Amino acid sequence: MDSMEQIYKMHAKTVCRYLLSLTHNEDLAEEITQETFCQAIRCVGKYDGSCKVSTWLCSIAKNLWLAWMKKNKEIVISDVEIETDTAHSAESMVISCMSKVELMRKLHQLKEPFREIIYLRLTGDLSFREIGDIMGKSENWARVNYFRGKERLMKEVKKDE
Repeated sequence: MDSMEQIYKMHAKTVCRYLLSLTHNEDLAEEITQETFCQAIRCVGKYDGSCKVSTWLCSIAKNLWLAWMKKNKEIVISDVEIETDTAHSAESMVISCMSKVELMRKLHQLKEPFREIIYLRLTGDLSFREIGDIMGKSENWARVNYFRGKERLMKEVKKDE
């Protein structure tokens, strides 16, 4: 394994974007990112190389976030900028029809893994390859489940209209 400084330089942005997609709070995401690398330093001997370093770091980050959630017993949804590439995509149609809070509410009601994949894609700005790596699956798996999640989200939106 490379030095922790090199690992930090290579993976800090990915870990922080992943946490931002979970927390929807930039300060909290940065704080947990730092704690993730502190935890990684303490547990570096337990890394067995069976997964990518980024996957290992994101699993540490997710566990730290879950511990934070359990300790604080709250979910903070801040103003999250959600951007899309094209004006006519399914995502932009949903976003234009709903307020951000309503969209987050609908996303939160989706089952796993759809919810997490959509969070990672829209708010974490991660590629399908990065999402697949984080979740220990293939890029194609991430694409298919993102599409299925969008379909379910659209069905829920249409049902409420």
